[in-house]
Amino acid sequence: MNDIGQLLMIGIEGTKVSDDLKSFIKESNVGGVILFKRNCAKLRQIFDLINELQDISDTPLIVGLDEEGGRVSRLPEQFTKYPAMRDVGRVDTDGSIAHKIGETLGRELRTVGFNINFAPVLDVSTDAFNPVIGDRAFASDPAVVSKLALEFIRGMESMGVGGCGKHFPGHGDTDVDSHKGLPVLNHTRRRFDTCEFIPFREVAKAGVSSMMIAHLMAPNLDPNEPSSISRKIVDGILRKEMGYDGLIFSDDLTMKGLADLHAPSESAWMTINAGCDIAMVCSENLELHRSVMESLKRASDDGNLLQDRIAETLKRIDSFKKMFCSHRNPLPLDIAK
Repeated sequence: MNDIGQLLMIGIEGTKVSDDLKSFIKESNVGGVILFKRNCAKLRQIFDLINELQDISDTPLIVGLDEEGGRVSRLPEQFTKYPAMRDVGRVDTDGSIAHKIGETLGRELRTVGFNINFAPVLDVSTDAFNPVIGDRAFASDPAVVSKLALEFIRGMESMGVGGCGKHFPGHGDTDVDSHKGLPVLNHTRRRFDTCEFIPFREVAKAGVSSMMIAHLMAPNLDPNEPSSISRKIVDGILRKEMGYDGLIFSDDLTMKGLADLHAPSESAWMTINAGCDIAMVCSENLELHRSVMESLKRASDDGNLLQDRIAETLKRIDSFKKMFCSHRNPLPLDIAK
C-alpha cells in the first residue's frame, strides 16, 4: 500500500464520484477529501457521496469541510445555519452558546459522514477590517477567543467530529487575504506571546484534535520562510514550545500566498518537513493531484522528504483516524429524505 498518499488531502469536482477519481483514490491511497459548495447540493446526496468515497478507499478517509458559520458555510439549506462567530462572541459570556453550536453542528455533520470540520478560527480579531478573517473570529480579546473556541470544539468533538483550530501563528491582524497574496506580520515575538498565540496555546493544552497553519510571513518568528513551510514556526513553536502533538494541516497549497513562491508539487513536501502532517490541495484538478502525489513519492525516494517526518505523520494520521474515522453511522430515518 502507498503510505505516502496518506499525507495528502484533496478537493474533488462535482457531486458524484467520477471513474478517474475512483482510480486515483485507489492507486494513491490519499489520506482525505475536503468538500466545498460545489460538492454539496442536498443532504442525502452528501451522505451518498461520502459513503461512496469511503467505499472506494482501502483506508478510512478523513472527510472534512469548512463550516464555520456566517459567510464561511458550504452546506445546503437543509442544515442549521449559524451567525458569524463575532456575533456569537458578543453575547456568549460563558461559552454555553458556542458549546451548543459545536454540538449541534457536530451532530449534523456526523449524520452525513463528515469526520472533521476545519473550524473554529482561533485568530484574534485585532483588525476589524481584515479582508479574510474579520467577523469569522470570536473577539478581539484573546481570552474570549480561547474560551469560546474551546467550548465550540468540545461540543463538536463530543459528537464524533474532529475540530481544527486555525490559522497558526495568527491571521487576525493581516491586511492581505492569503488567497490573493502573502500577508506579512511584523509583530515582535512578545506581541505574538501576549496576543495571537494565547488561543492556540490554550487549545493545544486542551488537546484539540487538529490545527491548521496559515500562509503568512512573520519575520520575527522566521525571517526566511512563510509560516506554512517554516520548521521554526510549525515544529519549533507549535510542536516543541506549545507541546502540541495532534494532527496539523497546511492551509490550501494552491492559495496565492504560497503558490506564487512554490508550486503545490514542491510545497507539499516542504510543509511536511516543516512539521505539518497533511498537505492540503483543495483544487478539483486531478492532474494537479497526480503531480503532487508524484512529487511526494519522489521527495521521499531522494531524501528531500525526511523519513523520520513520514513516520511521525503516519502515526498521527493513524491516531486521528482511529478516533474519528473508524466507524460510520447510518443516516437517521427522520432526515433521510
